[in-house]
Amino acid sequence: MTAPSDDILTDISDGIGTVTLNRPDRLNTLTNVNVGELTDALDMMGESSEVRVVVLAGNGKTFCAGADQGEMIERPPQEWEPIVRSYLDPVRAIVGMDKPVVAALHGNTVGGGFGLALASDFRIAAEGIRLGAPFTKIGLAGCDMSAGWFLPRMVGLGTAQDLMFSGRLVKADEALKIGLVHRVVAAEDHPAEVAAFAAKLAAGPPIAHAWTKRAIHRSLGVDMNAEFEFEIFAQVQCIQTDDHREGVKAFQEKRPPEFRGV
Repeated sequence: MTAPSDDILTDISDGIGTVTLNRPDRLNTLTNVNVGELTDALDMMGESSEVRVVVLAGNGKTFCAGADQGEMIERPPQEWEPIVRSYLDPVRAIVGMDKPVVAALHGNTVGGGFGLALASDFRIAAEGIRLGAPFTKIGLAGCDMSAGWFLPRMVGLGTAQDLMFSGRLVKADEALKIGLVHRVVAAEDHPAEVAAFAAKLAAGPPIAHAWTKRAIHRSLGVDMNAEFEFEIFAQVQCIQTDDHREGVKAFQEKRPPEFRGV
């Protein structure tokens, strides 16, 4: 557990847990210290019984401009490996939690910030955004912080090769077209749109959401028949829940369901 600082802010309200990157003067860049704080905050949201959906956001004019360049100093390989490894911890926390994660993206979403966005379940972007993995432009591999795993699966091999080798940034319209983001909204409407989307998710069935997320991520690494077996198992678990019975009853009574997570 990393000692908290003002770099990462958390809030829980009405089933929505918000984790906010809070270094606006440094474009919400990640450091060797606050990446641990971010992981701890995400783990806390994942474990909280009060939270049904997590929103990942950034204060100031940008979501996250990646790693703080001030920390890119000369180090021996034995020092670099655990540091680079630690930057994948928040990605693992996002993917591993049984709750949908909504990335509220604006301004520059690049480098490590791009990795956090790719790992999230939903990406809602404000107009004016720029996204990408510009690692090769500074002599680094373009596959950093989960981009090598998620990007080819999200946009296809050819487009992923283009983005990862060139390091170019894409704007909102292209990001929507190639499937990097789910929605693009006007900058002034962005906070309200994210809040409404998160509230809709929070009103959904948390057990069903958990099994759905597990199935999606599990499917990326197994063959078809193995995924089919998991789908059967997941559905058998969900069909026994009170939430399922409530969903059926609400449908029959033509009213919104009230899911309780049991």
